[in-house]
Amino acid sequence: MNKLNGNCECKKVSFEINQEIKYFSHCHCSQCRRSHGSAFASFIEVEKSFFKYNSGVENIKTYASSKDCERVFCEICGSNIMFFNKNKSEKYYISVGALNGDISLPQAHHVYVGSKASWYEIDDNLKQHVTLPKSYKNE
Repeated sequence: MNKLNGNCECKKVSFEINQEIKYFSHCHCSQCRRSHGSAFASFIEVEKSFFKYNSGVENIKTYASSKDCERVFCEICGSNIMFFNKNKSEKYYISVGALNGDISLPQAHHVYVGSKASWYEIDDNLKQHVTLPKSYKNE
């Protein structure tokens, strides 16, 4: 089992994950692009029961970015920690940029490429999905 550690930029919020990561994606939807200030946001899927805050729970803020999703961030520095989907309440989607160290992840894929930034070209050989792949929707 892999143990991953992460934190926000100001290091007030820290967390750990104790599970093997099986899902890794680069999301190109407009909400992820805006909230991360980049061409896309990278996430890993973790079981809620394998995620633990080590510090800074009092500094966590959330907002509803859609009817189904809540975004979680540090109120001090604004770092994106994760989002969760109310329809998949046992899962968290952790921002890969908040993870520390040399981590081993499965091969990623691109989601919501139908709404990717017009100024960004995907130039890798990873799978691309216009929205979400059916395997994600049916899990």
